Amino acid sequence: MISFRRVGASVLCYVLCVLPVLGQPQAAGQRAGQIDALIPSASVNSQTAQVKEALQWNDLLATASNGRVRAGLTDGSLLSLGSNSELRIVQHDATSQQTSLEMDYGKVRSQVTKITKPGGKFQMTTPNAVIGVIGTDFYVGYENGSTTVICYQGRVSVTPLANAQVAQNTGQSGANSISVGAGQMVVITNVVPPGGFQLAQTPTGIMNTSILDTGVPTHGNPVARGTGHGLRNGLITAGVAIGVGVGVGVGEQKSGSGTVKCRPGSPSCG
Repeated sequence: MISFRRVGASVLCYVLCVLPVLGQPQAAGQRAGQIDALIPSASVNSQTAQVKEALQWNDLLATASNGRVRAGLTDGSLLSLGSNSELRIVQHDATSQQTSLEMDYGKVRSQVTKITKPGGKFQMTTPNAVIGVIGTDFYVGYENGSTTVICYQGRVSVTPLANAQVAQNTGQSGANSISVGAGQMVVITNVVPPGGFQLAQTPTGIMNTSILDTGVPTHGNPVARGTGHGLRNGLITAGVAIGVGVGVGVGEQKSGSGTVKCRPGSPSCG
């Protein structure tokens, strides 16, 4: 009887200790967003991705050669992941506006809601660079030791990492950081050029390719190069980049009945 009472008391004590923990809500900010659209094959944490699937902190998005993913974050920002890419949502807290992303390889376009909170940040890290923004539209690609950053709208701060830090850079916005404005691009490599990393105006062909390579049609149809079909925000007009006025004007899409005009963000723009 004594043993039974002791066991019963131990179980009761355990239950009383665990119940308050179980009753507590999940830590705020753990939900990061959801998948808005995709082209298979794509995965979340090595499991087949689904449209409307919720995304949490530290989730890993990955696409195969025929896959793409568009994810909507809880603060309204959009991430469009191209093929053969991998992106981890390390943190996304819409309340404090703290976002941290890691890309090991591939290409992604980020359309970022303006940051207004003190200490807020939206930061993406590749193996050799850190990209930070206040609120803008930009592209990051990483392959074979090179990080390519293209700014479509707003301004992006690019800080080289590791061996890339040894050179003095042009267009600095801070110690060893490069400020990239709308229509500009910079390429960060592990081998630093003698004159440092140089800003350049983004050639039209490279601008077009970066946008098309990260386009994710709403209905899952392939993005046809040169047509602009399914691209969000009307960034391509008959295959030609609108340029610095990204996301402001009226775009066009090709359909079976001809060219359809659509305003940025409208459902018909995908």
